[in-house]
Amino acid sequence: MHIIDGVIFGLYMLGVLGIGYYFMHDHDTADDYYLAGRDMSSGHIGLSVVATDVGGGFSIGLGGLGFMMGLSGSWMLFTGLLGAWISAVVLIPRVKALGEAEHYSTFPALFNHFYGPTAALLAGIISALGYAGFTSSQILAGAKLATATFEPLSLTTALIAMGIIVVVYTGMGGMKAVIYTDTVQWIILMSGLIFIGLPLSYVAVGGYAGITAAVDPSMLSLTDVTPVRLINWGVTILPIWFVGMTLYQRIYAARDTQTAQRAWYLAGLFEWPVMAFMGVTLGLFGRVAAEQGMFAPMGYPSAAVMDAEMGLPLLLRTVLPVGLLGLMLSAYFSAIMSTADSCLVAASGNLTSDIIDAFLPSETHAQAVQRSQWATVGLGSAALVLALSMENVLNLMLKSYAFMVSGLLVPLLGALFTSWGTRAGAIGAMLVGGTTTVALGASGWALPWGLDANAFGIAAAAAVYSAVSLGWPQPAHPTEAA
Repeated sequence: MHIIDGVIFGLYMLGVLGIGYYFMHDHDTADDYYLAGRDMSSGHIGLSVVATDVGGGFSIGLGGLGFMMGLSGSWMLFTGLLGAWISAVVLIPRVKALGEAEHYSTFPALFNHFYGPTAALLAGIISALGYAGFTSSQILAGAKLATATFEPLSLTTALIAMGIIVVVYTGMGGMKAVIYTDTVQWIILMSGLIFIGLPLSYVAVGGYAGITAAVDPSMLSLTDVTPVRLINWGVTILPIWFVGMTLYQRIYAARDTQTAQRAWYLAGLFEWPVMAFMGVTLGLFGRVAAEQGMFAPMGYPSAAVMDAEMGLPLLLRTVLPVGLLGLMLSAYFSAIMSTADSCLVAASGNLTSDIIDAFLPSETHAQAVQRSQWATVGLGSAALVLALSMENVLNLMLKSYAFMVSGLLVPLLGALFTSWGTRAGAIGAMLVGGTTTVALGASGWALPWGLDANAFGIAAAAAVYSAVSLGWPQPAHPTEAA
C-alpha cells in the first residue's frame, strides 16, 4: 500500500477514536450509555440499523457469496428486508409501548416481564454469548481485509490492532458514539462502493465481455439458488429481527413508535436490493479477476486455490489507484466497525443490565456508567481472543445468529402472541433450542433435507415450549403466583 493510502486510512481511524473520546464524558446514566438518551431520530437509527446488520460480516461475507455463487447470493439479504418490515409492523408497536411504560433497556427485560427473573437471566446469558461471538466475526472480517491489503501484515497482528480500535472507541463512547459513527460509516461505505469500488472494478475485469468470458452463466443468474438454501437463510437471519439485542436498543433509543418504524422501513430497503447486489457484484468481480489470473503475482493462480472471502479485498488492492485504495479501505472498515461496535454494546448491555445487576445492582448512576464501560472493554477483549481461533467470517457470524435465534425466538413469540406460555416452558425452550442447534452444528452429521441445524433447534424449542406450557400450566410471572 502506498504511503498516501496509509495516511488516509490512519486519519480515518483517528477520527473514529476521536468520536469515541468526544462522547466519553457524555453519560450521566446507563440509559445515556446504552440508549443514547432515548431521543434518536429515524434517520440516524435507520442508518445505524442497516450499518449494524450489513456490516463487516455481510460485506466480506457477501463478497464471498458473490465469489462462490454469483448474483443469486443476493437473496440472503432479502430475508433482511422481510425481517425489518415484518418486525416494524407486528413487533415494534408492542415492544416500544411496553419499553416506555416499564423503562426497559434490554431485550431480556421482556422475558422478566412475561416469565420472571430466572428466564430473563438465561436470556441475557444467551444473548451476551451470541453477540460476543458476532463481535468476533466482525473483528475477523476487518483483519482479513487488512491482511489482504497490507502485504507485510499477519492475520494475528491485524486481529489485535482491529480489536483494540473497536474496543477503545466503543468502550469510551457507548451508544451515542456507535449510532453517530454508524451514520458516518454507512455514508462512507455507500459512497465508496457506488463511486469507487463498482465502476473501477468493472473496468478492470474487462466489463461485461470480460465477466461473461471468465465465469459460468449461472453466476449471472438470480435463480441459481436452491429452496433449501433459501429456507436456511430464512430461519437463521429473519428471526434475528425479533430477538436481536442491537435492534431492541435502537427501538428503545427511538423518540417514539413511529420513529422506530420509519427507521426499520428504511433499513430494509438498504439491505435489499441496495447492499445485497453491491456486495455480491463486487464478489463476482473478484471471481472474474481470479479466473483472469489477476491475483497470480500474489500467490493465487486461480479461484480454486483461494479463500472466497479474500477475493473482494484482493480485488480492491489490485485495481484501485493510489489514494482511492485508502478511501475504499476506510469504507469497508466502516462497515466492519459499525457492526462490531453495535454487537459489543449489545453484549455489554446484556452483561451489565441482565446478568451483573441481577446479583449486584449499581448503587449510583456513576457506578453504572463505569461498570458499563469496563464490561464493554472486557467483552471486547474476550471477543478478540475468540476471533484469534476462527477462520471463516460468515460461518462464525451465522453460528452466532443461530445460537441466539434457536433459543430466544419461540419464547418471545409465545409471550407476545399467546396467552398460555409459562415460565417453565420458556426456560425449557431456551435450553433445548440452543443446545439442539449447537449439538447438531458440531456433530458434522448430514441433516435431513439439507436443512440448517437452526431449523431443528427452533422446532425443538417450539415442541418443548408447547408441551411444557400446556402440560404443566402455571402463571408465567412469579408475582402472579402469589
